[in-house]
Amino acid sequence: MKTGIFWDERCTKHEVSRGHPESPHRLWAINETIKKHPSLINSKPRMATTEEILSIHTQAMIEKAEQSRGQPLSYLGHEMAANEFTAEAAFLSAGSTIDLVDAIEAGELDNGFSFPRPPGHHAEHDRPMGFCLFNNIAIAAQHLITKRGLSRIAIVDYDVHHGNGTQGSFYDRKDVLFASIHRYPFYPGTGAKQEIGAGQGKGYTVNAPLPGYSDDHVYQKTFDDIIVKAVDDYKPEFILVSAGYDAHERDYMGGMSLTKAGFQHMNEQLLALANKHCSGKIVFVLEGGYDMKGLQEGVESVFETLV
Repeated sequence: MKTGIFWDERCTKHEVSRGHPESPHRLWAINETIKKHPSLINSKPRMATTEEILSIHTQAMIEKAEQSRGQPLSYLGHEMAANEFTAEAAFLSAGSTIDLVDAIEAGELDNGFSFPRPPGHHAEHDRPMGFCLFNNIAIAAQHLITKRGLSRIAIVDYDVHHGNGTQGSFYDRKDVLFASIHRYPFYPGTGAKQEIGAGQGKGYTVNAPLPGYSDDHVYQKTFDDIIVKAVDDYKPEFILVSAGYDAHERDYMGGMSLTKAGFQHMNEQLLALANKHCSGKIVFVLEGGYDMKGLQEGVESVFETLV
């Protein structure tokens, strides 16, 4: 299998304060795991265009990011701060995630894992939120629809926090199935079972909320019964995964009890669905995960599945 990755040193330069949980140390820890897999193929990085960012976000969002260039500290929105390197990292993350997805759709790679910073799934249409500036996975999904002509994209989110920004991007549409398993009630307050989409998108949002300290057994049963069934019924042409590892039992921010084996099970189920419906086309996109060992175990569980 040809597994592609996006990892770039420039994304480690985004840092807002020492001790902040969403720190460059996350990518450095992941790089140690990457080094154990010499067969991984580095995807060529590139900046996203204004048009690509505008496919999900407003012009005002782009202007906020641009204004942060050269500024030691800027506040861009709810829980989203920037330094002088944040804009470059954000445009690079979005553009390179698009290109990784594109390479897999074109058959140049079999599958992949993108490691953007800042992460993306909390970023809404018109505001950054929750450490997220541009919604990398939503932008990549929209690219597959607009430029590649796909009409059924599945986005599965297993970050401990609900991906409110991604859900909101496609809530009234049926060309993207958004399926999330997450702790609830919890930040950001969205993700109730009753949130199922609206208009043409009714039934194409699937939320599987779990109580705190849910373990591998609870995750496996819920994931198989709700998330796997929804994706299988949808028969996607491409699967994207918002891969957050803050549900790991070691992660102090998540309050869950998932182990590497629990993540492995979800990854294997998702790859099986990709093999069944879309010739194995699947890309994981990094979201949260703030304990370095837990993060490494989560990423390793993906590599062991894909490679």
